[in-house]
Amino acid sequence: MTPHTHDVVPRSNWAAPSGKPPLPSRMMRATWRGLPAKKHEVGWEPGLEVPGADGSLLRTDHYFPRTEGDFPTLLVRSPYGRGLPWSPLFGVLFAEQGFHVVLQSCRGTAGSGGRFDLWRNEAADGQATVSWLRRQPWFTGILGSIGPSYLGYVQWALALDPPPELKAMVVQVGLHDPHALFYEGGALRLETALAVGVGMTYQHQGLMPLMRATLRLQRGLRKITTARPLRGAHVPALGEVPPWLDGVMAHPDADDPHWNGASVAEAAERSAVPTALVTGWHDALADQTFEQFARLRRPGCASSLLVGPWTHTSALQQGWPEVFAESLAWLRAHLCGDPSGLRPTPVRVHVGGENAWRDLDDWPPAATTADWFPAANGALDRQAPVESGPLASFRYDPDDPTPSVGGPLLSRRAGAQDNGTLEARDDVLTFTSAPLTEPVDVLGPVSARLRIATDTGHADVFARLCEVDAHGRSTNICDGLVRLRTTGQTPAEVTVPMSSTAHRFAAGHRIRLQVSGGAHPRYARSPGTGETPVEATRLLPVHLTLHTGSALRLPQGTP
Repeated sequence: MTPHTHDVVPRSNWAAPSGKPPLPSRMMRATWRGLPAKKHEVGWEPGLEVPGADGSLLRTDHYFPRTEGDFPTLLVRSPYGRGLPWSPLFGVLFAEQGFHVVLQSCRGTAGSGGRFDLWRNEAADGQATVSWLRRQPWFTGILGSIGPSYLGYVQWALALDPPPELKAMVVQVGLHDPHALFYEGGALRLETALAVGVGMTYQHQGLMPLMRATLRLQRGLRKITTARPLRGAHVPALGEVPPWLDGVMAHPDADDPHWNGASVAEAAERSAVPTALVTGWHDALADQTFEQFARLRRPGCASSLLVGPWTHTSALQQGWPEVFAESLAWLRAHLCGDPSGLRPTPVRVHVGGENAWRDLDDWPPAATTADWFPAANGALDRQAPVESGPLASFRYDPDDPTPSVGGPLLSRRAGAQDNGTLEARDDVLTFTSAPLTEPVDVLGPVSARLRIATDTGHADVFARLCEVDAHGRSTNICDGLVRLRTTGQTPAEVTVPMSSTAHRFAAGHRIRLQVSGGAHPRYARSPGTGETPVEATRLLPVHLTLHTGSALRLPQGTP
């Protein structure tokens, strides 16, 4: 632990600058509905230079209420620039509710000095910024932090050694482990890695550079994701290539020294800073949020969890009224001493199918794990098959990889989608229950225990939970993928974690288990040869056979 110096400058009368927030921010603010009325006019002090840990000057904007009095401060540190949408989302909205907001660009981005290096400088630069805050005449010594995605990571980095002024955090769709962002079950989250590469490289440069880079990636996505070898294929499309992206692709093992210091998970494990967490069922970082909540709860840290029907991006768009209300209530409670807006339970989740919010005492809630067994005739039953042996086989061809449809992506194609076209493919197995005679509630982590044999010994296994409605439409609920290694034709037993859900399967609907050999380009395709997908130049089709003893494992609650 680093000792904190308390070099707080004595309070004095502070002459507020006369500037108004930038016009685009005020225009965006005017379009929002369903938000609380503003309490204060907002002032803006742009372009402040804050010394970073190495002396690099970090560009910083200061938003504040144009009202006499003392107000707590919110720290928002971002590698994505200080303009839209961060200026209105955090600078304007929270200043008008009675907070100083310090919106800062991480080093090497949006005019800040130094070189941006994913994850490596955030703890030290956060501490340096707090030291600067102590010298500001308007700083009261009461500090909170807020922000989504990588803006959540910088909060956890600061919380590794929390300054005494830090009284509350709000981590929205945030991460604490970069390796887990880029890898799942041993497989590279290829589309996510490319999207993050574009966002980190171009978003802080402004809207037009970001749009052009995004369009280049979309146009070149198929060529990039099917290249052999995969490594380096993104360079022409991305243009300005972040050096850290090649490092991500070249180091798949979480134990590789490349990732030393990347995870800041221990911050939640020992944290005493009251923390509110927000995620969505189709957020690419949902599992990290659930892990954060579990870590916070173990030492008894004050914490809350909100899970909506959102993706990574829609939580701050369609979900913003709920997310803003949750965030504001938490900050007022812990920074202003006003707990009146807090809900009575720590957890609130949106239950799909029921289309309703449910308040819970914990996550996951107590539930009974129910096994649903696939059968050779394509059924999904509560009773295990009497006879043992193969259930079904399929051929996965990496030269024609099974495509990804929906799910926790960072693109507009994320979320719940119609799986009909996907399930019509020969390389996708489906096992479907009879129409339900009564509703079935699933609340908690879902998994599949699969017994699978392969002919090459090298394959990926993708498992997905779907709901089939009365019209036969199959919609994805949650899913997961693991890399599989087998010996000969002897089936190997593997558990596929499929994330978590809160969903009510209505009476008359059916539960479906989907099994395939991949979801491309969401994940880099398995070449079938044992080579890493990033370096492989040869592709080998794989035959996979699912055996009895497999089961879909659902945490079923009481409707």
